[in-house]
Amino acid sequence: MRILWVKAGGLLPPDMGGKIRSFQILKQLARRHEITLFTFYPEHPDDQHLHGNGFFANIVPVPLPLPPRRSLGEYLRSAGMMAAGRPVTIDKFLYPEVRRRYADLLASATFDVIVCDFLVPGSLMHWKRPPPTILFTHNVEAQVWERHYKVTTNPLMKTACWLESRALAGAERRYVELADHVLAVSENDRAFFLQYVDPSRVSVIPTGVDTEYFQPSSDSEQPDTMVFTGTMDWMPNEDGVAYFVDKIFPLIRREIPDAAFWAVGRRPPRRIQALASGNVQVTGAVDDIRPYLGKAAVCVVPLRSGSGTRIKIFEAMAMGKAVISTTMGAEGLPVNHGEDIILADDPADFADQVVQLLRDPQRRAQIGRAARQLVEENYGWPSVAAHFEQIMQAVLTHANST
Repeated sequence: MRILWVKAGGLLPPDMGGKIRSFQILKQLARRHEITLFTFYPEHPDDQHLHGNGFFANIVPVPLPLPPRRSLGEYLRSAGMMAAGRPVTIDKFLYPEVRRRYADLLASATFDVIVCDFLVPGSLMHWKRPPPTILFTHNVEAQVWERHYKVTTNPLMKTACWLESRALAGAERRYVELADHVLAVSENDRAFFLQYVDPSRVSVIPTGVDTEYFQPSSDSEQPDTMVFTGTMDWMPNEDGVAYFVDKIFPLIRREIPDAAFWAVGRRPPRRIQALASGNVQVTGAVDDIRPYLGKAAVCVVPLRSGSGTRIKIFEAMAMGKAVISTTMGAEGLPVNHGEDIILADDPADFADQVVQLLRDPQRRAQIGRAARQLVEENYGWPSVAAHFEQIMQAVLTHANST
């Protein structure tokens, strides 16, 4: 197949959940198919898209002069879009140059199928015209903002989340209804989209993990240590880390005074940087998260908002780590409480579960072994990509027969 993959926000390097999922699937698909990547994203130094990548037939990069993140320019631009009822998540990328370059690409090449990766490129798609278009959803986007609206206490952020969730809900429904087929990353997300389309038009692509890259470490665990990994300026991660340090970590330290917490991930905002102390380490960007996962006694995922599925959990599980997560943090993943993961939502219960595992090396090792077995046997990227390929072929066959 000749596949056109359209993605906002860039793909290289694959350094956050959605990018990792797309990159790993594309890496597998490229072994059998011809793939063109069209991607638009904020311009930045050392842009890897401009240098190409060995497994794409073609890359069409469109770097954009977006205002710096969390700058006055970004806030003012976003406020104008929200005031007009436009979804900032989508419209902030839609410069005329993007539309022109996309139109030029379609005029110069032919494709068998187009993948619209996330909602953002939805307004570029030629819906209901050949070739068939698959909408690949990594979250229920409106739900991400709606859930954050419920947990944030900042009045301005609360208003922004409400406005963005309403604007995104309309766009999400429109593109789900227009797509030839919709791919969700969990049964929960699929059930949400079934409000809008027939069940035959929505499939689930499970979350995967590179079980060769993420393997149990030979490094000795440091006693009484906890780690959280993730992009720190993504709202659910930022909220989760702040919530953990404020509400859960003090309860753990009552029982284990020397307990330490590592927040590992790029672009921590000032709010997260301010949490750093003798017992709390905020690393910022690191070249490799595996040393932190390997040395930590347990991995914590204290998320209160978000949607889709968290690749960070599968990465920790692949390294044989015991994971303690909120129910929402592990939402959509095929995990089993008490066997390959521990789930807890109340701060006191979460802290108690962490303390129990920190004090019981045999128990956390048992959970870690079960976690590794689960992902190793069922959720490697080759099997995920094979399922993706089958769905694309079925969509193409159906389109050619109608």
